[in-house]
Amino acid sequence: VILFSGDAYIDHPSFGTAVIGRLLESEGLRVAIVPQPNWRDDLRDFKKLGTPRLFFAVTAGVMDSMINHYTANKRLRSKDAYTPDGRSDMRPDRALTVYSNILKELYPDIPVVIGGVEGSLRRITHYDYWSDTLHKSILADTGADMLLYGMGEQPLKQLVREMESGKNIREITDIPQTAFLTAQNKVSQNPFEEEITLFSHEECLKDKLKQAKNFKEVETQSNRMTAARILQNVDNKTLVVNPPFPPMTESEIDASFDLPYTRLPHPKYKNKHISAFEMIKFSINMHRGCFGGCSFCTISAHQGKFIASRSKKSIIEEARKITEMPDFKGYINDLGGPSANMYKMQGEDLSICEKCKRPSCIFPKVCFNLNTDHTPMLDIYRSVDALPGVKKSFVSSGVRYDMLQHKSKDPKVNKAAEEYTRELITNHVSGRLKVAPEHTSDATLNLMRKPSFAQFHQFKRTFDKINAEENLNQQLIPYFISSHPACTEEDMAELAAITKNLNFKLEQIQDFTPSPMTLATEIYYTGYHPYTLEKVYTAKTNAQKMRQHQFFFWYDRKNKGKIIAELKRLNRQDLIDKLYPKG
Repeated sequence: VILFSGDAYIDHPSFGTAVIGRLLESEGLRVAIVPQPNWRDDLRDFKKLGTPRLFFAVTAGVMDSMINHYTANKRLRSKDAYTPDGRSDMRPDRALTVYSNILKELYPDIPVVIGGVEGSLRRITHYDYWSDTLHKSILADTGADMLLYGMGEQPLKQLVREMESGKNIREITDIPQTAFLTAQNKVSQNPFEEEITLFSHEECLKDKLKQAKNFKEVETQSNRMTAARILQNVDNKTLVVNPPFPPMTESEIDASFDLPYTRLPHPKYKNKHISAFEMIKFSINMHRGCFGGCSFCTISAHQGKFIASRSKKSIIEEARKITEMPDFKGYINDLGGPSANMYKMQGEDLSICEKCKRPSCIFPKVCFNLNTDHTPMLDIYRSVDALPGVKKSFVSSGVRYDMLQHKSKDPKVNKAAEEYTRELITNHVSGRLKVAPEHTSDATLNLMRKPSFAQFHQFKRTFDKINAEENLNQQLIPYFISSHPACTEEDMAELAAITKNLNFKLEQIQDFTPSPMTLATEIYYTGYHPYTLEKVYTAKTNAQKMRQHQFFFWYDRKNKGKIIAELKRLNRQDLIDKLYPKG
């Protein structure tokens, strides 16, 4: 297999290219990896290794290349964290499509298999913010033979074994977590339990309401333990999206993390700085998946909502390897995951989970069937800290404080949550704990599938109390989003007044960026909530977005006149008095 990637090559389990390369190697294959090939010259990077025996594999990298390149205002970013020395010109826009088209033109008879975040989130008709149009499945644009969506280890292993047995890739139609295009009259018999047919791409182009209805079906199937096969017609062909594999077992996810990574960038990058590597080189990912279901987040669409947790043994072994790295100074930067405190959490009765279609296990309230016991995490933290060479371990991944405040029927679970909260704040915060309330408006938070801001107030009181008791001087750093669907200028003005009253001058803020395959993006594009089909306001023009964004910086003198004028227009003298009591 020859694997092309939009990222620099870092042989570390946090980077998908390394995981796929090491996995293929463990299956007995020889693997060549071509990181950041030059697509602008005579294409020698695409030719120099000849043709693979099985297939070309292509990924844009661990980020969608458009989000990697552009800000929410569609301005070019000046740095790329996944490229040596931050160069921003080492991969094309829509890298997956560019690389795949080159390979198909050079080697039309060799199969091309695509994957990674860019492919995963564009597997079906989707809105593309950067072109402001509805795009077909990325399989149509790339000409690829197969897409492996989500975390690709399980479908990849099955694909390799079937191709090694002599099957042509066009004959392989029954692997879970794969997608492919086929002639409309040649759709194979469904080997799975259920099947749904979406409105065609062409119908969605004509009617945004049909696109909204499609999204509800796609998200529902993405969040089921046993999902249906999805069909969608596009360009006189049929897109077939097979349902995902069940969540990985502990032994399966351990096998992926325990592959023989060097944990280092390739030697060709010697003396070059790669920001993404520096950020994670002393970090440990304890689990995959997130059951938060936030409407602006792509994690559940890619990794799934069901948690796959590593064993304690695998995590401790990785920590030991980190302590042996030559420049390790004794500090583990992160013991985390997509959401830091979901390790080992799943339904108490999995038969209930098998029937469940909820996109979130914790919104609008924590599911009665969810085991929220934080005890396994406490054990991991303390065991890592007890290792020779470890001075301290930190938790830098986002923490769901609503789960820490949830009251279970089991007193032991409640006690563990209290103990975890104190352990986290006392021993695992590097001066600043980042959390993500995202907004203060209940209407906006409800659409975001996030808890009421009252829970942030409660957590802040707990945080301040523990800091006082432990004689610590730590900061709580909240994240907020402007211009999210359902958010108005008045909501942002109230956010400014509320956070000012809490003595925050906000730093961790962003304007909403519509990324493919999220609920919020579908609302942004269609104007409808896919689940209720009600119309939802969203700030769309640059002027509307700037009017919202400026409220983050109410304290900046340059914004004061504009903010006062805006609040007068909104007839909110009360907020002017709160933000500028001295006039």
